[in-house]
Amino acid sequence: MLQYDLVVVGSGPAGRRGAIQAAKLGKKVLVIEQGKRVGGVSVHTGTIPSKTLRETALNLSGWRERGFYGRSYRVKEEISADDLRRRLLITLNHEVEVLEHQFARNRVQHIRGKASFINASTLQVIKDDGETTQVTAASVLLAVGTKPFRPDYMPFDGKTVLDSDELLDIQDLPRSMVVIGAGVIGIEYATIFSALDTAVTVIDPKATMLDFIDKEIIEDFTYQLRDRNMKLLLGQKADKVERLENGKVELTLDSGRRLTTDMVLFAAGRMGATDALNLPAIGLEADSRGRLKVNPETFQTSVANVYAAGDVVGFPSLASTSMEQGRIAARVAVGAVAKEPPKYFPYGIYAVPEISTCGLTEEEMKERGIPYECGIARFRETSRGHIMGLDTGLLKLIFSLKTRRLLGVHIVGEGATELVHIGQAVLNLKGTVEYFVENTFNYPTLAEAYKIAGLDAWNRMGDIKSEL
Repeated sequence: MLQYDLVVVGSGPAGRRGAIQAAKLGKKVLVIEQGKRVGGVSVHTGTIPSKTLRETALNLSGWRERGFYGRSYRVKEEISADDLRRRLLITLNHEVEVLEHQFARNRVQHIRGKASFINASTLQVIKDDGETTQVTAASVLLAVGTKPFRPDYMPFDGKTVLDSDELLDIQDLPRSMVVIGAGVIGIEYATIFSALDTAVTVIDPKATMLDFIDKEIIEDFTYQLRDRNMKLLLGQKADKVERLENGKVELTLDSGRRLTTDMVLFAAGRMGATDALNLPAIGLEADSRGRLKVNPETFQTSVANVYAAGDVVGFPSLASTSMEQGRIAARVAVGAVAKEPPKYFPYGIYAVPEISTCGLTEEEMKERGIPYECGIARFRETSRGHIMGLDTGLLKLIFSLKTRRLLGVHIVGEGATELVHIGQAVLNLKGTVEYFVENTFNYPTLAEAYKIAGLDAWNRMGDIKSEL
């Protein structure tokens, strides 16, 4: 029987980062991956594919240039599903090659197969050819990720009614699409296909969307979506979904409204991929969505030598935070010191336009009773925004009136997921409004919006020198 210091189940962001961290500490590490290639959901059906699809759609459609050349401007007149897939395959192959090289360089062993517990220290691995092997480990890190939630009442067929994984394999771009679910995944794909001139309707039982984002940012985002004729039917539920003989799909909403569309994307949540792990064998139980409960500081489960990290432990379910969780879990698992990460991390939503946020929202400031002031900058106020033809985009900074510290940064618009890191650094280093007022930013850049927003707040907060 093969023995290891750490066995990692899953090779997504949490699994690979955890495995490499343990290997760098001189430990013997094995990664078990049930997919055809390493990389997990992040590389093959989640983060990388959706972001590649977004970039391809924006490039081929000429979306970024329409501010200058009008809404009818296109780089490629007829965009096909094959055009999108071609770039996707190139990107995925590159990601897998990089990951395989990292494993080889750090002497991380990996095998392909389905893992399940025999006991807390022993796992059985069933390979594709049916061969079974057993491995023992001092510690186990579960980084199995998630899979789409597929309710029985939804008539999935992989062509006209799909989940978010199946969407990557479509043969033709639909002229119309209904997205069920206004969460991060649903909104990302809805806006990407809208940029490709697909008529998109979003349905969600909740009356609001993306509630963890600052409300003013969502209001601006919603305006942009409606302005390009996306339909947002919030507070409405699809009671019935049926495929028609003509190849289309009909949806009946609880409001009585009926919709006919070429394609339905069901993106109402994901499930932890824990059902095949035989968790009862070690006395571990997943919740109703297949997720595992862990200590938020160590990522240890209720079983002492079993850890879990990444999407399988729930919110925030980001590739970036999953990597950090995997690294911390691996360090704790092999007995190394693990520092707690900074309190505030950036959240990126790769919709069209992008949304990114770090720190407290205005709603959270009110709930906590913190006196505050906001500074706003619009991208069209910057010279770089003019050069790029931007007439939308908003950056919002929130400062404490008492300490003058930056406590929240919220951005919607082009490059938001890149720009947020300036605010993240100032926030975690406890910087104040004076940082933005007194420092020079490259000109012309979108980052100059920080200067504008900082001055906007500073003008209302007053000069600190005049208060001394």
